[in-house]
Amino acid sequence: MRIVVTNCNTTQAMTEEIVRGARAAAGPGTTVTGLTPAWGPASAEGWLDSYLSAAAVLDALRTYDGPSYDAVVLAGFGEHGREGVRELADVPVVDITEAAAHLACLLGRRYGVVTTLDRSRGQIEDSLETAGVARNCAAVIGTGLGVLDLADDPARTEAAFLAAAERAHEAGAEVLVLGCAGMTGLQRAVGEKLGLPVVDGVGAAVKLAESLVSLGLTTSRAGTYAKPLPKGRTWGARPRR
Repeated sequence: MRIVVTNCNTTQAMTEEIVRGARAAAGPGTTVTGLTPAWGPASAEGWLDSYLSAAAVLDALRTYDGPSYDAVVLAGFGEHGREGVRELADVPVVDITEAAAHLACLLGRRYGVVTTLDRSRGQIEDSLETAGVARNCAAVIGTGLGVLDLADDPARTEAAFLAAAERAHEAGAEVLVLGCAGMTGLQRAVGEKLGLPVVDGVGAAVKLAESLVSLGLTTSRAGTYAKPLPKGRTWGARPRR
């Protein structure tokens, strides 16, 4: 099967890192293709970035002309667009935020999310609420690092994550969730040090997408995610490369 993994920002290096994590989680016979929006924010950190990112991801999928795919993984933690993509795509759509939270709920009574900047907490909390898994979330804690800072100094990123994780644990978290697609791979470095299960949303979403495809399941068209109504829609002009 083929899974398309969409980055929520225009930073190609981050797409490549996300794809590496997705391929590490994918089973034999699964091909992972990364998709970077042609326009939008360089990193998604705040409401404006998030809504802009959602439109850009929808546009990227709308105009995609690569090999056919069996599922979509949305690799933006707490970002908007999930519901719109489910209307647009005729395949299962799995968002890393709810995928990670659902798996965390199978591992402990309460989980905590460790993310980047505190300004992202509201979006993540809203996304978890919409997905129906907010009641099990003990805390969403920021590390104080921006999305594009994560790869600059791995030792600093790990130290910031561990400090935030301790706060989440003190708040009652029995399981931790990586709250940014750019943190993919960090679970291997911090899991043993923390003594808690650490769920990576990219890996979780890939495995859930594989399961849905294998089971022959896809998005219901019975109501909420019915196909978009036929009408005129004007999309913005694509930027020149």
